Amino acid sequence: MSYSLVLRALGFLLFVTSVFADTVTMKNGDRISGVILKSDEKTLTIKSEYAGPITLPWDAVTGIESKDPVYVGLKSGQIVVGPAKGGPDKYEIQTKESGSVVAPKESIVSIRSKEEQENYQREIDRFRNPRLVDLWAGFVDLGYATTRGNAETSSINVSANAERATSRDKIGVHFTSLYASNDTTGLSQVTANAIRGGINYSLNVTPKLFAFGSTDLEFDQFQQLDLRFAPAGGFGYKAIKSDRGSFDLLGGASLNREFFSTGLSRTSGELLLGNELNYKLSKSSNLHQKLVFYPNVSDTGAFRLNFDTTADTKLYKFLAWQVTFSSRYLSNPVPGNKKNDILFTTGLRITFAK
Repeated sequence: MSYSLVLRALGFLLFVTSVFADTVTMKNGDRISGVILKSDEKTLTIKSEYAGPITLPWDAVTGIESKDPVYVGLKSGQIVVGPAKGGPDKYEIQTKESGSVVAPKESIVSIRSKEEQENYQREIDRFRNPRLVDLWAGFVDLGYATTRGNAETSSINVSANAERATSRDKIGVHFTSLYASNDTTGLSQVTANAIRGGINYSLNVTPKLFAFGSTDLEFDQFQQLDLRFAPAGGFGYKAIKSDRGSFDLLGGASLNREFFSTGLSRTSGELLLGNELNYKLSKSSNLHQKLVFYPNVSDTGAFRLNFDTTADTKLYKFLAWQVTFSSRYLSNPVPGNKKNDILFTTGLRITFAK
């Protein structure tokens, strides 16, 4: 076979490929061939046969032509299906049902291939009707410190938090543990031993108002607290919600059951007043703060105060560094014990989402 026949065959193959491929035209005149996958109001992604997926600025796109039907989402909420072509200011979608539909570029909020539309719809259905195992996100914190030589000490802290939020409700679980010991004298002495955890559920009543129920469990060896069991319930108000974060106000009641190693056990009713803040400090840093005040209605004048705040900075994808400050103030501790216990931890945070 002569070289001229080979070149003609290659040219024919390239022509056939271009005829059956989608094309995107850029402001600088470049034309990219492949399969249009998806676009939003910021970017457009096209899969090139040789370069793979290429993401382009939507503002720099001056024309598209799709050979296969695409799903074009409009600001009105309508989805138009069919081969699309045109630009730079308007596009024509050739539909089976309504014939030619012309859409201004500024009215287009998304373009998806059939496969991308199916993936998108599956994700929407998952959010609307999630299984209990879906939509969980959270983190695990790990910290360890040790000294060896003249002093022999060690401490380990572990925290975990998981949350499943939908447009209707939210489930959350949390756990914190701190253990420290000192072996300097040759005899192992525990210097810190505290465990805190709980579960909470909230249900949206209106866009601003939600009802919640929670149960907190707590153990603290040096407060001589074997167990604190504190179920609570009430209402919350979403005072602020924006792209940077949220600020909620909380109000309700709690039942406090306490069991101490001294043999003392007591039960009291409490009111619940508090707030919860989530704020995005920067692109990679976040702040979470929660303050809850429990005035005792069974023993007037007594109260509990829980304060927790955490700041974290993303290091790499699922890895972050966190600093946590946690305080538990009890106005009527067992005689001989201090009223306030503070827990400060720092270390790596491993995040996850499903």
